[in-house]
Amino acid sequence: MNKKRILIVGGTGYLGQHLLQSFANLRTSSSYDLAFTYCSTPPSDLLHAFPQSLSFPLDLRIGDGFDFITDTFGQPDVVVNCAALSVPRACEADPVAAMCINVPKPLVSWISSFKEKETLLIHLSTDQVYEGTKSYYKEEDKTCPVNTYGRSKVAAEEFINSNCSNFAILRSSIIYGPQTISPVLKSLPIQWIDDILSKGNKVDFFYDEFRSPVFINDVVGAVIALTKKWVIDGIPMQLILNLGGPERVSRAQMAKVVAEIRGYDASLINLMSASSVDRGVKSPTDISMDINKLVNTLNIAPISFKDGVTLTLLNR
Repeated sequence: MNKKRILIVGGTGYLGQHLLQSFANLRTSSSYDLAFTYCSTPPSDLLHAFPQSLSFPLDLRIGDGFDFITDTFGQPDVVVNCAALSVPRACEADPVAAMCINVPKPLVSWISSFKEKETLLIHLSTDQVYEGTKSYYKEEDKTCPVNTYGRSKVAAEEFINSNCSNFAILRSSIIYGPQTISPVLKSLPIQWIDDILSKGNKVDFFYDEFRSPVFINDVVGAVIALTKKWVIDGIPMQLILNLGGPERVSRAQMAKVVAEIRGYDASLINLMSASSVDRGVKSPTDISMDINKLVNTLNIAPISFKDGVTLTLLNR
């Protein structure tokens, strides 16, 4: 049996690195060849950690680099697209860049150029495709984003649905977990809360903005389950799945869990309404998600927020 080829687009980011690590651990038993892309220069510690994995420069906006991947690695069996401009404020400041980067037109075109066999595209979307006016959104609910980031992700979903015959779109909530092998520059949510509470000063947290934060291992588990489903069954899919944790929690509730685990004084958590702050970008109020379809389709059960935070703080 030929080894299956897995390409992780955006492999130097937070999710990309965790996927690299997990697929590398699976590779011997599951017969995977692994490659990843990077935008500028790949971190040397990442290359050292995965010496058997191929790395490729790629400009996802214009597709510069795909020909070299084809010539060197060949057609992937699975492509996981983690690359995105994912900071809402940055998307609001440069909507053209947000649309260009987040709507993967060159990637889908490249995948579609292979004629002999299908490639599965696993694309990471966001909970911010929802408007945020109710609790526990389902995949069938109308997408009505309130900011540029959400609009760019809806546009990506629509483009993939119209131009790709074999895909799984994962609408992810806030992803949290331990730091990566090559530390990412962006602030990680649980580590940030832990650091700021450890200083002993009062900190404002929103009590009325709700999400379904998901532990990184559960995100990785969903991607691996989809990969195995395609590799074993070989039946093209067209799936959209909410990818969140099992609980609806506010920012303040997230902070309280960290405080409880670390033994910080809970009075340091000052409750504030999200509507009282201008963050330079609109933010949906409640985009908690119903994840029953994810659980039933992939037979996985995301862990509780408290358990995930405990694991995060133990492995910072």
